[in-house]
Amino acid sequence: AMATAGPRSFSAAEVRARCAQGACLVSCHRRLYDLSGFVRLHPGGEQLLRRRAGTDVSAALDGPPHRHSENARRWLEQYYVGEIEPGDEQFAAQNSASAAQFCAWYWNGLWVPQHYNHCLLPQDLVDWQKPLLWQVGYLGEKYDEWVHQPVDRPIRLFHSDFLEFLSKTAWYVVFMVWTPVVLYLSWVSYTSLAQGNTRLFSSFTTEYSIPVHKYYFPFMFLLGMILWSLLEYLIHRFVFHMKPPASNYYLITLHFLLHGQHHKSPFDSSRLVFPPVPASLVIGFFYGVLRLLLPEVLGLSVFVGGLCGYVIYDMMHYYLHYGSPKKGTYLYGLKAYHVKHHFEHQKSG
Repeated sequence: AMATAGPRSFSAAEVRARCAQGACLVSCHRRLYDLSGFVRLHPGGEQLLRRRAGTDVSAALDGPPHRHSENARRWLEQYYVGEIEPGDEQFAAQNSASAAQFCAWYWNGLWVPQHYNHCLLPQDLVDWQKPLLWQVGYLGEKYDEWVHQPVDRPIRLFHSDFLEFLSKTAWYVVFMVWTPVVLYLSWVSYTSLAQGNTRLFSSFTTEYSIPVHKYYFPFMFLLGMILWSLLEYLIHRFVFHMKPPASNYYLITLHFLLHGQHHKSPFDSSRLVFPPVPASLVIGFFYGVLRLLLPEVLGLSVFVGGLCGYVIYDMMHYYLHYGSPKKGTYLYGLKAYHVKHHFEHQKSG
């Protein structure tokens, strides 16, 4: 049997050279991690990279240390690249304070054991070379723990290339597809109300029905946005974050399809917004419900407000994953809050 190759060794000179080229390398107990890609996704990461240009890491850090979850330790191991060669005491002396401060800032002393074996993590309960959707149901009682241990890698759901294509989308496609629909339906709703033929309760009584003027459109539009926010919260909390029965293969599969995939790989950029084809089926269903409950123009006015709310929500969600808001702003706090939802308190927030 062939012996397993050990970790690669990096000299101090090589580490310095890679940092000078813009890499973000962090050492903990001589284990070296390349966080160059991920640090841009962490709240404050972009600011850290800008400020560390031409300085050591300690000069770039600001803000108090903050505690990270067990998932943060697992996440760190994905970026392990090797060991720093022992013997360069000068390099160690120059960088020990910076590394310690960075790790305190980022990991708050939650060191990974020296012989931590990332190959034994639960994410390897599935075969990542094959589509995941039909595998997760067999995880049973292990599924809930597995799906809430995030990884930084793309997910393939289907064997079919066509279905896989329909299940993924770039963020701007949502904006490009639905914004013209919102504008057009808003115009249709407003001009229809402007004709003065729309009355509320006309199906129950003619004498006491209430005329609905065009000036009411903004309020119905806003009502649609509010209803969307409530509906999204209820679905997200009670459907997307349900704990499927360990014995039910199909409910586990459905949960992974709806939302579990996003928590398993929260930075898969192709799965951060709702693809237009499946979205059109859901949107069409809600339109039909509103048409049954309200007169045609009123239902359309509320519907278009809800559709606008959905577009804003999806764009905001993408930004909270990939945007770099300025520290101290509302969006910075919102991004930090959402990151905590993915890595620490996945059942709340």
